Amino acid sequence: ESAWQNVDPDQDATRQFILEDLDPGKKYEVKVEARSSGSKSVSSMMQGNFKTAPSANEPADIKFMAVTCQEYHDRDYGSKGFKIYDHMLRRQPDFFAHTGDVVYYDQRAKNLDLARWHWQQVYSFPALVEFHKQVASYFMKDDHDTWMNDCWPGMQTRFMGDFTFEQGRQLFLDQVPMGDKTYRTYRWGKDLQIWLVEGRDYRSPDTMPDGPDKTIWGAEQIKWFKDTVSASDATIKVLISGIPLVGPDRPQKMDNYANKSFRTEGEMLRKFIETQPNMYIVNGDRHWQ
Repeated sequence: ESAWQNVDPDQDATRQFILEDLDPGKKYEVKVEARSSGSKSVSSMMQGNFKTAPSANEPADIKFMAVTCQEYHDRDYGSKGFKIYDHMLRRQPDFFAHTGDVVYYDQRAKNLDLARWHWQQVYSFPALVEFHKQVASYFMKDDHDTWMNDCWPGMQTRFMGDFTFEQGRQLFLDQVPMGDKTYRTYRWGKDLQIWLVEGRDYRSPDTMPDGPDKTIWGAEQIKWFKDTVSASDATIKVLISGIPLVGPDRPQKMDNYANKSFRTEGEMLRKFIETQPNMYIVNGDRHWQ
């Protein structure tokens, strides 16, 4: 049981609790209670559950799901949201990964309040609420849920009104469960290890000429990725990336490792991954294919 904690209206009344000393390979039930400030009466309550990952020496049959590009206007389940969440829940995955573009700010989020409204819209859908009450989930961000299409730190535009890149980066951290860094690796039993990488925070401008100094992941993340992959003894290694590493892509695109604009770093990463036995890539962004 945790102590009561305040929520901040300036952070959309969100609050994250870190659960420590959990046993591996177990199902945990969770009950979250809320009450008004200064009151001792519980005003609302929600229950759910999740599985923890098996220990690294335990063989396990692991099933996980990954999705990308969750546009509110593409919902196909009426007031319930998206049909895919019911289908995934019936398959009973051990965990779930959203590879980014969780919401799309571009057209309507011209200030911070409107950006928060995008999260309230999507995550009030009953199909999503029911799914996330029962499935351990990892979230990654890409361009549309950071700020706008093909964005990078320091980019200048009037298109997003009063809403800034830095606000978008912080808003993502407010809305989803996250540790110290947005790039992470997790072991799911003896045979599976996953890597979730950060593709927006450290990147060079898309318009910068390609070369050894142009980056998407940044030097620190690349070193971490190579070191942790090389040290892993997992049978299967899966890189989960918000953007593609392998083409072909549309010729006009300049935003990912499948494009000529980031060819130098992309080739370096592809050659490294090629040396790893049983390493696979799951990428987001490709709804247009």
